[in-house]
Amino acid sequence: MLTYNDLKLKSKEFLAATGLNPEEFERLLPVYKEKYSALCPPNQTKKGKHRQRRIGGGMKGKLQLDEDKLLFILVYQKTYPLQTMHGLQFDMSQPQVNYWVHQLLPVLQQSLAEMGMKPERDSKMVDKSVLMAETDADLTIDGTERRRQRPKDSQEQEEHYSGKKKTHTDKNLVLVNNESKKVVYLSPTVGGKTHDKKMADENPISYPTGTTLGKDTGFQGYEPVGVITFQPKKSQKEKS
Repeated sequence: MLTYNDLKLKSKEFLAATGLNPEEFERLLPVYKEKYSALCPPNQTKKGKHRQRRIGGGMKGKLQLDEDKLLFILVYQKTYPLQTMHGLQFDMSQPQVNYWVHQLLPVLQQSLAEMGMKPERDSKMVDKSVLMAETDADLTIDGTERRRQRPKDSQEQEEHYSGKKKTHTDKNLVLVNNESKKVVYLSPTVGGKTHDKKMADENPISYPTGTTLGKDTGFQGYEPVGVITFQPKKSQKEKS
């Protein structure tokens, strides 16, 4: 079973699995504990009823430590595996994984919001975002895709089929601050068929005046007012 105590000593693997380094994890953990205790009081059962037996009695769950609960949901969010595969990493069945994902995801979202680390979801409020104010407005915009289960409905299949990835995907736009390395904006989720520029046009982002914005070929013709755009060139080494 994957545990925090085992993984924290492997910094590269920890970062790859969670998207955080151990120091960032430690800063998030106290807030996460507080939010989890508020949403899931220790004197109540999982169904919200008053606990009849002493805390710690009964069957022992797989995720007893708060550290392992946070690790579980961070790994799920970072790698987005099938729940069956996620269960293999944490010694759980698929129904158990499903339960814990729905239990822990709201806690993570509240914790990130409390710490000012949650990306802005309203494109019109990006210029007022706390994450935007941390450094100068030196940004990069890109479209991200992740595989999803093939929809049963034929129309949904067409909407989610990505010609680029040759599979069915969900897609988002992300806006990253190049100095802080944080995601400033995360767009609504759409089907993989949708073009990057179309997503940007349908969710007009409010940029601070004088923003510099890196973009790839998927954003040809995307020129927001007051923004200096550029397209980074790949080195000859990367091309070869």
